[in-house]
Amino acid sequence: MANTRLKKYRRNINELREVAAIWWPEELLTESATASIIPTLLKRQEQFISILTLCTQSPEQVFEVINAAQFSANLFLKHLVILADYGGEPLSRLNKNFQAIFPVKKPDNKSTMKFSWREKDYVYQFKKLPIKTLNNKKLGIDGSTLMNYQPLDDFKKDIIMILLYGSSTEVSEQAGLEKCEIGALLGRKQELDRYIKQKYITVSRITGGATANTLGQVAQKTVIKFLTSYLGKNYKITSNAKINLEGYENNLGMPFDIVVEKNDKMVGIEVSFQVTTNSTIERKAAQAKNRQRLMHENGYKIAYIIDGAGNFQRSSAITKICQYSDCTIAYRKTEFKVLGNFIRDSLI
Repeated sequence: MANTRLKKYRRNINELREVAAIWWPEELLTESATASIIPTLLKRQEQFISILTLCTQSPEQVFEVINAAQFSANLFLKHLVILADYGGEPLSRLNKNFQAIFPVKKPDNKSTMKFSWREKDYVYQFKKLPIKTLNNKKLGIDGSTLMNYQPLDDFKKDIIMILLYGSSTEVSEQAGLEKCEIGALLGRKQELDRYIKQKYITVSRITGGATANTLGQVAQKTVIKFLTSYLGKNYKITSNAKINLEGYENNLGMPFDIVVEKNDKMVGIEVSFQVTTNSTIERKAAQAKNRQRLMHENGYKIAYIIDGAGNFQRSSAITKICQYSDCTIAYRKTEFKVLGNFIRDSLI
């Protein structure tokens, strides 16, 4: 009876393709805005370079040009953060030790930064720093805030000055500001072009593979959020967990993207959504038979969430996974209910 009840959750590739989303849902793309930040920055790169090129008169002229260009201040900051490789974490550490690095001057009791620009010495008086808490959200450069226009304010001016001229200060080594050097190139179009584009080639190589991974993590969290609500408090749901199995070669356990537990019974869930084709699904397919065998021998079940145009290009891999899966669903909310029902039927 149990086998008959659970049999309906085993799909073949054709049944799976009929209900598949194929492309990333819009809500996931919105949630993972950080994953697409490099294309966004590249789209605005020429305007960013133009702003820096126009700044020839004084170190703080950049503020006038940003305002005149109506360029989002947080987007400008994000460019500088990437070029200097000095983001939320190092800025937070700097903020915590701010007055030890940038001394306070009377009578205003404000911290100041001495720096050099075009063979002249300057002093910048900080207007807002240090503050109580400094992070990417406060800077407006995280995924949820970066796409929203933010005007230039005194706080952002302080950060911009550090990122532009930090390398020319006496405390650059102490505060790790050696890469905060682009201010030295203001007004020099050809040098700015070469410097910025070369930096972005490097950044794009490093982050190019991050999009799918970031979207995958968001997809995983979305499934967990749904199952937590749908199944209720009697089920323990864990992300990136391992199941200890007799007969499995690794004593640390078999890894799963999601593990659901109840009454000493478990379901291990693997999530794969690939819009572009890669070898991940082939690896999962090669492991599928042995993973299911070990799970069954230990009294557990295994399920897969498979979707994406790239995955369906590897039809033989999908076919094999479906063959050795107790429940196979696509990435849709209606499908998440199918998975939830399978878990309820399995973990009685």
